[in-house]
Amino acid sequence: MSEATIQTATPVRRGFPLSAYLVCSGGIAWREALRFIHQRERFVSALVRPLLWLFIFAAGFRQVLGVSIIPPYQTYVLYEVYIAPGLIGMILLFNGMQSSLSMVYDRETGTMKTLLVSPLPRWFLLVSKLCAGVAVGVVQVYVFLAIAWFWEVRPDWQGYLYALPAILLAGLMLGALGMLLSSLVQQLENFAGVMNFVIFPMYFASSALYPLWRVQESSPLLYRICQVNPFTHAVELVRFALYRELNLQALAIVLGCTVVFLGGAIIAYDPARGLISRKRQ
Repeated sequence: MSEATIQTATPVRRGFPLSAYLVCSGGIAWREALRFIHQRERFVSALVRPLLWLFIFAAGFRQVLGVSIIPPYQTYVLYEVYIAPGLIGMILLFNGMQSSLSMVYDRETGTMKTLLVSPLPRWFLLVSKLCAGVAVGVVQVYVFLAIAWFWEVRPDWQGYLYALPAILLAGLMLGALGMLLSSLVQQLENFAGVMNFVIFPMYFASSALYPLWRVQESSPLLYRICQVNPFTHAVELVRFALYRELNLQALAIVLGCTVVFLGGAIIAYDPARGLISRKRQ
């Protein structure tokens, strides 16, 4: 048999066209948008939680927790102004965990299982799901900033544009972390406990509510924990971006954590070598 005959008889595996990827990612994004529209309580709860901290907690601790002149602030600021980036991080953190909770639910009901067995690459499906969830979180963040404007949280209008890449990157990191955690949970009932052991330590052991120099004065150990907490750097990245400054250290750490978390989630969801297959065995 000639070489030309062998090449003709051997099927050539070709990749999918770009339109297939666009249709798939568009379908995933549309599904997340419909879920966001139909689950109005999710949108309201995502705003009520940070707004309560802004209206009540900040008002009560304004006189107790003074904020000195620290970068990126050029003067003394109200406590409400200081905790606004931390509350943005809270929105992104809870949104990432809720999106991951939906993955656990979809995996149990079969929707996610159907999606993951599609012929498209597994990494592309997970990244599309992640980006769709982050887009929902960005909408929630800017609605929160619009409401916070009436409480004197008013960065320069250009700061809202400068903060968008930082918000997207922080949302990707926290969403990838939630996706990685969802691969560790087999049943929906166990995910709430995992969330409590992740969300609250990450949020309170960070610079979201108080400057790190105050933490260092009271507890050097807690200060070191805050420094290695990736949520701290996500908050600082957004904080500096709102005032048109770039925190290179925060950017590098958030980028690195995003790659690690997303890579771990892709490996964990791999049916051949991931955690999902091990649980089934």
